[in-house]
Amino acid sequence: MNEDILGTALLDYQKGNYSEDITTYSSLNEEDVLPLPYMFRSFKEMPEIEQKALSMCSGTVLDVGCGTGSHGLYLQDKGVSVTGLDASKGAIDVSMLRGLKNAVHSNLEDYQGQQFQTILILMNGVGLAGTLNGLETFFTKLKSLLKEDGQILLDSSDIIYMFENDEDGGYWIPDNVNYYGEVSFSMEYKKQKSESFPWLYIDYNTLQRAASYNNLTCELVMEGEHYDYLARLTHMK
Repeated sequence: MNEDILGTALLDYQKGNYSEDITTYSSLNEEDVLPLPYMFRSFKEMPEIEQKALSMCSGTVLDVGCGTGSHGLYLQDKGVSVTGLDASKGAIDVSMLRGLKNAVHSNLEDYQGQQFQTILILMNGVGLAGTLNGLETFFTKLKSLLKEDGQILLDSSDIIYMFENDEDGGYWIPDNVNYYGEVSFSMEYKKQKSESFPWLYIDYNTLQRAASYNNLTCELVMEGEHYDYLARLTHMK
């Protein structure tokens, strides 16, 4: 079984063998498409939240879940020292083929590197925590890689809008769900389907509480057009 569905698809696109996109399936009973060209977008094609995050990067940067290296390549072209990190071997291969100088194939939890001034976690990379309970381990690892005066820039979305409203203005959320932003996904590409994996979407207020519990200060930088936002986290003084 192909364990690197994403990497396989990205490599196909990079090498000019683009014939289909990735199909995603989620526990929200939704089938969706991840368009491969979007993963190769330029700065001008990025959402405003991503553009804002890139403009705030300073010092040495760790791009967690770097994918094809689009964010890192933009920073690199600006003279920033950036390291791309991704668990997908294919994604790392693509980012290097595109010219990213420092790219590391590793899970975040296994990565042992220097400390960085900025840790960049875009495209809802906080999802790597998997669940709300997983945030403690996630934040502990990030803090170990963050300089004392450094910053974590991350975006996410409040997906409450995906649940049906009731007559009182509340939402119907299944009883078996610990937190409505905990979702499971699988990906399919060229008739190869991945195992299901957990992914977290987190509303800002919950993120702020979780950050504070883990001795991180959290501030809202900006909100997007559709329940999404950019946050900046720093070591609590």
